Order: sequence, then C-alpha cells, then structure tokens
Amino acid sequence: MKSFTRKSIVSTILIGSVVAGSACTTLPFTMNMNPVASAAANSSFTQFLHENAPGRTIKTSGGLATVTNLSSTVVLVNKKRNLPSTYAPQDLVVPNIPFSFSGSSPKKQMRKVAATAIEKLFAAAKKDGIDLKAVSGYRSYATQKSIFDRNASIKGEAVANKTSARPGQSEHQTGLAMDISSASAGYDLQQSFGNTKEGKWLKANAPKYGFIIRYGKDQEKLTGYSYEPWHVRYVGVYIAGEITSQKLTLEQYLEPAK
Repeated sequence: MKSFTRKSIVSTILIGSVVAGSACTTLPFTMNMNPVASAAANSSFTQFLHENAPGRTIKTSGGLATVTNLSSTVVLVNKKRNLPSTYAPQDLVVPNIPFSFSGSSPKKQMRKVAATAIEKLFAAAKKDGIDLKAVSGYRSYATQKSIFDRNASIKGEAVANKTSARPGQSEHQTGLAMDISSASAGYDLQQSFGNTKEGKWLKANAPKYGFIIRYGKDQEKLTGYSYEPWHVRYVGVYIAGEITSQKLTLEQYLEPAK
C-alpha cells in the first residue's frame, strides 16, 4: 500500500468517493496525522481499494462482462468491462460552468460529486486566464450507440473502436467524465488541443481537483483508445494525484488491489 505521508501530496488531501452500495465518504489524509488516525485512514483506504478491485467488481452473464460497483467514483469501464444498458446515475446535475453550446442537453450533466469538482476546476482556470468550455458530459447507452454506429459507418468499425466507445463501454455513461475544449482548438475534440495553452493547463491542473486525463499519450495499448487530451475523468483528488504523478492508467492503478 502506498504511503499517505509522501511529500508530493499536499498537507491535507480529500478523497471524495462513493463506494458501491454506500453513501459518499470523505477521507482526510494529513502529513501530520497521529499514528492512530493514520492507521485508521490507511485501513479505510485499503478497504476502499479492496472493495473496488477489478477482480471483485465484475460479473459475466451471457458472455458479457458487466461491472458491479456502478456508484463508485473509481468504477472501471473499458472494452472488457461494460455498464448495463439500463444504467443511468441517479444524481445527475448540470454544473455551473460554460459550455461550447447553448440550450439544455443531457450531455451538460455530471454526477453531483464530479459536477462540484469541475466547477472548482473551471473557476481556477478562469482565475489563471484560461478560457475552457465543456463539450460533452453524460451520455446514455442509447446515445453512445448512435455515436458509435455513426462513426463506424464513416470510418469503419476498427477505426471507430479506437476513437469512440461501444455502447456500455463509455465512461460518459458513468456521469464522471467530461470532454473539454477551447476557442483556440475551435471547440473541437482533437489531439491538437493538448498542445494549446488551455490543454497544457488542463493536464497540469486537473489532478488538483480530482480529475485525470483518462486516455493519455502513449497509453493506447493500455487503455484501448487513442490519445484524448480533452477527456477528463473524476476519481478523487488523492487518486488523481497518484495516477498522474506515477504516469499510470486507471487500469494500472486499480489492478494491484485484491
């Protein structure tokens, strides 16, 4: 288990996380924590990772592997781990942030814990003179199916599967992901966004607010998807810091948990 007193972590770190089947819990970790409190925090976090270990949060039925910790902020969704077609988060809200489009839309929504965090992220960006716009958050299974089918018809299924998720395999269905862009990138979701000042700011600052760049550069073989500098995923501040500082994927971070 990783130490919670490493110097790379700020003095007080909050992990806002929803464990499958339980209420939202906030676990404080401090560099000056007394031994008893430190042991309790360590034990709680170890238990959290244990309950969300990939091997413990999957069931197979009819040849389809489906995740079981749907309400967790570290739910692992990828090409081998599907969300049920009927799943929709129960706490979706619209964060108070600027979007690249007007009007109401489900894709403005995120789960409440992620929405609160992304509001703080956008506020920090504005303070630093960085103009970000949210492009796409929550997507239902049906919406993702339409997107994938359209991409497959244009690009071919093999190419589409590298740049878009099949229905049930999209993090957007969890309500914990948001695509972000900027005017300098034409509000498009292109890899060139990563080279803009806004994209660089997002990569450097997202972990401070609990987000990771989910599909990083040179991680294609690990994630199954091409580099997406615009796609951020909420996992909580501590875990985001760990994943980013160690240059891991979410799969790599969770895999050692048993």
